[in-house]
Amino acid sequence: QSSPGTDNRWRHVRRLLERAGPLGGPEFEPDPELFSAIRSDLVQILVVGAGGLGCEMLKDLALSGFVNLHLIDMDTIDLSNLNRQFLFRPKDIGRPKAVVAAEFVERRVSGCRVTPHFGKLEDKPLEFYKQFMCIVCGLDSVQARRRLNQIVCSLVQFDESDQPIPTSVIPLIDGGTQGFQGHCRVVRAHATPCLECTADLYSSTQQGFPLCTLAHTPRLPEHCIEFARIMQWPQEWPFGEEVPVDGDDPHHVDWIRTEACKRARQFGIREPDFRLTQGVVKHIIPAVASTNAVISAQCVTEVFKAITGCYPLLNNFANFSDIEGVAVNVVPLERNPQCDVCGQPPPKPLTFNSRDSLQTVINQLKSEHGMTRPSLTACVEGRDVTLYMDLSFLRDQLADNLDKSLAELGLLSNTVLNVTDSAQSGMKPVTFVLNLEDGMET
Repeated sequence: QSSPGTDNRWRHVRRLLERAGPLGGPEFEPDPELFSAIRSDLVQILVVGAGGLGCEMLKDLALSGFVNLHLIDMDTIDLSNLNRQFLFRPKDIGRPKAVVAAEFVERRVSGCRVTPHFGKLEDKPLEFYKQFMCIVCGLDSVQARRRLNQIVCSLVQFDESDQPIPTSVIPLIDGGTQGFQGHCRVVRAHATPCLECTADLYSSTQQGFPLCTLAHTPRLPEHCIEFARIMQWPQEWPFGEEVPVDGDDPHHVDWIRTEACKRARQFGIREPDFRLTQGVVKHIIPAVASTNAVISAQCVTEVFKAITGCYPLLNNFANFSDIEGVAVNVVPLERNPQCDVCGQPPPKPLTFNSRDSLQTVINQLKSEHGMTRPSLTACVEGRDVTLYMDLSFLRDQLADNLDKSLAELGLLSNTVLNVTDSAQSGMKPVTFVLNLEDGMET
């Protein structure tokens, strides 16, 4: 970092931080020390995913001056990854993506430290995610995105007025690509819509071809493949109606390819190869390196803005397409008040000792929370359990629970309690989180 060319290397980054401009944020004050700040150990960034988009993001972050990066990915390198995941080489096949990507970037960018994590998102405790100032993800899984969104939202802390504490909000920058299209999205939990608010944007289905085209006027090899899969497989393959097409079974794919080639020759269409056939059968959309580069640049720019404050953040969803020309549309998505992740008020804490009885909890709900006849349910060991119902036909059956301690009922710290007041019909449940001063956490 002390080499003669170091300062010259970062001159373009410095200009963003040391000079004011007409597009700068209203509260931004240019300062030469800002560049030193983003290169400190205090600024830690997590990159989720080391695929085509993740490799681009990791490279862009390192070349933007950040020196303390973490990378998490659960996959190992396959031969098919090498055409677009440029941090990998044939000698790396079989090794964890996160480890190889970290080694490559550290070799190429002096002073940058990348800590790899080979595993799943859920393998890490919540404390792991609290250390980061920003999280940027390039995932190809809707389920993984939703999981990460839940983690980020759950880390937000609230003040006495149920308002989010700004320092506890970790910006989540989500990027995604699909062929010649992609998106960049900025999520600030409880301030902008989270990913769950608009989960329908992440459709995992692929638009198919019209059946009339497949049957009468095929024009592409893909039409022939789909005809063989949809029309011929159930009728001609032994037990075709009972055995679904398995895109990972080479016998299935080769049979469909053979039939598709026959139909392609009949209509004068180029014959499909095995790889194209498997891609159509498995609904694989080809990755385009240029799309990954554009979306990564958008996402890393938002990371840079979120940490330095030099420019306002994206508001809050940008859609990119270069199918017919180049187009970028920015859409201010809105929060869903009924969102299961960020639309509900934060749970209220209830602090007790594990030896306290359930009756003690009910007494506090009456005295401090204004409830007349509290009824409680909780999630214990992965299943919903009714602890007490103050209703005539259930009161006697659950009366024994009143004298049991919270430990005997299997309640641990961070257990979520849903409480309704049976005296008020139609009342929505109030969510509490149990804090046991001497108990273990769930």
